[in-house]
Amino acid sequence: MKRLSLAGCALLLMITAIAFSSNQKAFNAGGVQVEVENRNPWTHLRVNDDPGTFHFAVVSDRTGGHRARVFSQAIDQLNLVQPAFVVSVGDLIEGYTKDQARLNKEWKEFQGYVHKLKMPFFYVPGNHDLTNPTQVEEWKQRFGRRYYHFTYRDVLFLMVATDDEGEDQKSYGKISKEQAEYFAGVLKDNPNARWTIVCIHKPIWSMEKADQAGWIDVEKNLAGRNYTVFAGHVHRYQKFVRNGMNYYQLATTGGGSKLRGLEYGEFDHFAWITMTREGPVVANLLLDGILPENLQKPITEEEGVVVANRKAVHPTKAKVLLDGTPIPGATVSLESLDEKKMKYFRTSDGMVEADGAVVFSTYTAADGVPAGDYVATVSLRQPKFEPSGKAGPNVLPERYLDATKSGLRVQVKTGDNQFVLELVREAPPMKEPEKK
Repeated sequence: MKRLSLAGCALLLMITAIAFSSNQKAFNAGGVQVEVENRNPWTHLRVNDDPGTFHFAVVSDRTGGHRARVFSQAIDQLNLVQPAFVVSVGDLIEGYTKDQARLNKEWKEFQGYVHKLKMPFFYVPGNHDLTNPTQVEEWKQRFGRRYYHFTYRDVLFLMVATDDEGEDQKSYGKISKEQAEYFAGVLKDNPNARWTIVCIHKPIWSMEKADQAGWIDVEKNLAGRNYTVFAGHVHRYQKFVRNGMNYYQLATTGGGSKLRGLEYGEFDHFAWITMTREGPVVANLLLDGILPENLQKPITEEEGVVVANRKAVHPTKAKVLLDGTPIPGATVSLESLDEKKMKYFRTSDGMVEADGAVVFSTYTAADGVPAGDYVATVSLRQPKFEPSGKAGPNVLPERYLDATKSGLRVQVKTGDNQFVLELVREAPPMKEPEKK
């Protein structure tokens, strides 16, 4: 009897093994239902669907000479990719006016776009939106608060106004004492947020007089927690690392730009953020690469801004050499003299290619240079930026950074222009003759 039982158990185990090896075992977890065998055509079945993970998008500057059918196109593209919500970093209307009728028209146009979104849109004001007391009052009537916060799935969002006291601060920006105190209270009341996202218009940590702009007070209160900052304003993409945290200066979502591409940080995009338990994963989605199933870009009726007072430009190229050798990656600027202020200012610029060639841009990519007399300045920074965002060290002779010392004078005339810029290294210092 005992032998029979043992034989029966062995038979049962053999049948089970044969069934498993020759056929399947049902799997149902994380929503995946599949038959599992000894060998299977997949890597694993740990589905990436953590309930703490969500997606949101950050749109950058729309204005500052906005271009036709870009921001409105981005609205359709945001509806394609379906984030949980969209946040902004300011400069939503052209502004810079006290004309109430014009302000009403601009805000009506902008709100008409964002109301097409199938998800919430969170406003942040920029300098174009809060230029003067009239615009500050207009914002108040339409949206109430200039700065605020919200939380979503244990993530804290700080929506900061860098022109809280109006454009009197010029390009430097300003966070008022009251605003800094407000966010100090918010951070104190939310000690256990798993991450903090800061949306701010001007990257005032990198600008002149940053220590007077109020940001340092906010930054001190962020110390000791995990956070990420998103800004705009400069219309050029750049990443900074401060206090071990990532700060992103976004490019444009339709705002004024030469659009010279990734190398220059000039492109239209929005940031796509996957918020994981370990922190945000940032992907830049370029608008040119987001297409619906029919591969047709959405066509909208958004009108662009005609930028006044642009001078006629003429195609301009140069060959840039250091001791007869190309210096790829160097930045060349053509600067003209303001005789009233007796100061040089940049008119056009370009980056040197591998063969030493550079094509100059003034208003748009490779459009050329206005006719006139210029001094060229040249720099080559390696790396281009330090992790802190500060420009890297210049490896060329310092005199070529200064228009008053570079000696590289050029004249741009009507028609095509081509010239060579010959740089030479500093001569070694003369040794004094040895005394006998």
